[in-house]
Order: sequence, then structure tokens, then C-alpha cells
Amino acid sequence: MRHLQVLRAISQAGSLAAAARLLHYAQPTVTHHLMALEAHFGARLVQRGPRGAVLTELGETLLPHAEAVLSRLQLADREVRGLAERGIRTLHIGTFPTAGALLLPPAVKALHQQGVHVSLTEGELPVLLRGLRSRELQAALVFSQPDDYLDLGDDFELHALLTDPLLLAMPQGHRCAHLDRVPLQELRDEDWVGAADPRDPCDRLLAWACAQHDFEPAHIMRTDDYAVVQGFVAAGTGIALVPRLALGAAREDIVVRPLDLEGPDLAREISVAVLRSTAASSAQDLVKALIRQAAHITAQWSRAPGEG
Repeated sequence: MRHLQVLRAISQAGSLAAAARLLHYAQPTVTHHLMALEAHFGARLVQRGPRGAVLTELGETLLPHAEAVLSRLQLADREVRGLAERGIRTLHIGTFPTAGALLLPPAVKALHQQGVHVSLTEGELPVLLRGLRSRELQAALVFSQPDDYLDLGDDFELHALLTDPLLLAMPQGHRCAHLDRVPLQELRDEDWVGAADPRDPCDRLLAWACAQHDFEPAHIMRTDDYAVVQGFVAAGTGIALVPRLALGAAREDIVVRPLDLEGPDLAREISVAVLRSTAASSAQDLVKALIRQAAHITAQWSRAPGEG
């Protein structure tokens, strides 16, 4: 482990002396560990010179593996120490706001009843993906476009939970409010309230659908707070594409309808990503509880659709 820590520190600090300061080692200790690592592979991993040290091609090849090993050891240390010192199993979970409100609470309650402590991080999708890749999160609720690839690698299991339809939210007096399904081409000249990040899967789906009708949606405002979205829609500022999961009980001063499209309805896929090396029983209990809650929500939608 110390050999790999030294390699990572040299890459970060740019010299053996700076790596020693970073690790609080004496420089001969850093040199010793580097020489032992190079002797193991029978090859030079670091090129040293008057301006510092850089990793060779072989060192650069080894570095991501070293970082992955060190991350797993850090995670193992955190899990085992928590259980040994406090008798508590801890699961570090991430969620985006709408899933945190409806999908996650029953699952967390079930974990608490089994003696599992949950550490919760809330954020938008890029924050959650970074947390997973850095191993700061052991599991996270994520979303994507259908058939989209989240690029989490083989270290993660991805469990599908539900398909979240995207619905059109309009002010009550909108000219299309009387329609059961609204043709997208009727919205060519509308102003839209979109996500804060234009790369958000919902906005990307909307842009794709509008492109099939030869126009681009004009975004007058952007926010990630769906309560704010509904407020601006109700005020007549614009219309919005809102995930069913984010609607909750829709406001009385807005109208929600599905879009009338030639192809399949627009939707986002909600999943839970779980780090394979995390505590197996806690992670699997989380997945099972989330699947149960997702089925409950889907059944509610089928009995009382969000359109209307």
C-alpha cells in the first residue's frame, strides 16, 4: 500500500521531495518505496530529472490501478472501523432531490430498523457520479435517458427501478390546456423553463424531440428546483417538461399533460448504482427496499395518473 501511495504522491506533487512532504515521510523513505515498486515490476516507473519527477508510460499505466486499490482500502478501513468502534454498519448513499423525497425514505427506514446507519449526500447527477467514482459514495440514485450509458465501469452494479415519464406543465389558461395530449409542434413558439444544466437528460430529450419537428426550444429561465419550475409555469412565465416523480401533487393553477409524439413517450430511467466492494448485505437490503418502493410508486401512477 505504501508503494502505491508513493507513486500517487509523486504523480500529484511532481518530485520525490514534494511527495515526501505530502506524505509526511523522509525523502529516503519515498526513494526506498519507489525503488521497491520498480524492482517488483522490473521497470522504471518514474523519470527523475533536475526539474522534478514524472511518471513514465508504465507508471501512468499503473497509476489508475493504484488509485483504485487505495480507494477500496480507504473504504474498507472506514467500514470496518465504524463497525468495530461503534458497532454500526454505515452506508454512504447519494440521491438527487426528487428521488430523495419519494423513493429513498422508506428504504432508509428499513435500513435503520436493521441497525444500518445511513450517511446521505444530496446533489444533481454530476455530483453523484463524481461521488461514486471517488468512492465517497457506496450507492446512489441516478437517472439517465433510456439506453444512455452512465460510464461507471465494472466496479458498480446498476439496478433499474422505474421509468419516470416526462410531462408537459402549462398554466391553466394555456391554449393547449383543453387537450388530452399536446402535439409538440404546437409548442414551437413557446418559452420554456429548463434545467440549470443544459446537458440534463430531460433537456436533452426535449431538444431531441423538438429537432424532429425542425425547431429548438427557447429557454427563458433555468432552475433545478421543480417547485420553482411549477411556480413560474403557474405565473405564465413559460412551460416546462417535468418528470412525473418531481410533480408530487401538482398545483391547482397548472395543467399537466403528456406530449403527443409519433414515437415513444419521453421519459428518464431511474436506477440505483451500488459499489460492488461495499458491504454486501446492507447494499442488497437497500436495493430490495428501493425496488419495493419503486413498484409502489408505479402502481400509484397507474391508479391516479399525473395528467390532469
